[in-house]
Amino acid sequence: MQIVPCDLNIVLFEPEIPANTGNIGRLCLGSGAKLHLIRPIRFLLDDKSLRRAGLDYWHKLDYQIWDSFAELLASDPAANFHFATTKTANSYLDCAYKPGDYIVFGPESRGLPEDLLSENAERCITIPMTGEIRSINLANSVAIVLYEAIRQIGADH
Repeated sequence: MQIVPCDLNIVLFEPEIPANTGNIGRLCLGSGAKLHLIRPIRFLLDDKSLRRAGLDYWHKLDYQIWDSFAELLASDPAANFHFATTKTANSYLDCAYKPGDYIVFGPESRGLPEDLLSENAERCITIPMTGEIRSINLANSVAIVLYEAIRQIGADH
């Protein structure tokens, strides 16, 4: 079964682990989502781990690299953003996703900056989990939220 490419955007804010970014790139290609990478990127995009995780698909991926989050915001000022974090009680399941939305994920070691989260508190989302772990792997988190957004958008069409 093939899906129709979705009109969603995944944003990785200062990604640190090439294998996660490669897996997320493959996920975006498979779903039709666009991937946005915010500098600094803590590895080379031709990194062996990135290629291994993304297999040989990276050249087909629709992605863009931004020098800052402010630059991305300025490129699409009317866009709707959702900010994934463990620092909110707002479940990703209670969020209403729409075509064109941006879903922002922070770096693996520290998450999104506190000031960005506090400025956008009503647009923060989380994946409910037990208190036994700090967070779910970044690539897994992107997959969970992205496919819920695809499910919702598909249900609307």
